[in-house]
Amino acid sequence: MSEIKSVDCKLVTIEPETLRTDATQTFVRQETVLVTVETADGLRGTGYSYTIGTGGSSVLALLRDHLAATLIGQDARNVEAVWARMLAATRATAGGVSAVGADRRARERRNEAVRRTGTVRLGR
Repeated sequence: MSEIKSVDCKLVTIEPETLRTDATQTFVRQETVLVTVETADGLRGTGYSYTIGTGGSSVLALLRDHLAATLIGQDARNVEAVWARMLAATRATAGGVSAVGADRRARERRNEAVRRTGTVRLGR
């Protein structure tokens, strides 16, 4: 098992060199949320997401205050189970923050499998 021992979340704001706009919004800055996960056996990985000017601090707060703690002790190799655990932790947050765009029925099957077995196999 590659047990997650730490999760570090940070927000980096990048100002654009040139102001960009379209019909509905102005790209005033890129707020990039970085998440670095480290395992007990020394593996380390960083992922990111970004906004185009607003909401980055809210995403950071959700990660730090609610989701990061759910990852500690989990097997980093079991991505589906980790995803399902984060979905369950955010279920009351607009239908699950990590479930944006996902098929509801597939989520329900995946969550049921996690409840029954604690893991989900890829390719099911």
